[in-house]
Amino acid sequence: MGSPADPQHDRICEALFAGKKIEAIKLYRELSGQGLRESKDFVEGLEARLREQQPERFTKADASGGGCAPLLMVLLGIVALAGVWWLVR
Repeated sequence: MGSPADPQHDRICEALFAGKKIEAIKLYRELSGQGLRESKDFVEGLEARLREQQPERFTKADASGGGCAPLLMVLLGIVALAGVWWLVR
């Protein structure tokens, strides 16, 4: 499980590129038999190296915070409209 040519290593890298760090940690734990802390440290180190070497392979959704910003904007808009409605009634 150490060599970059290993298909298991590729699966972990693909999960990271897709923004699925938790999935990558679970996969590494399953394959290596390491504990949660060791697996998290390994995957975070791997992610840092991959971001340095291949930043273009990471998804845009990962960089934007996982897509929560648009939902937050909608919720804030609803709250603002409710406040205006309450003031005008």
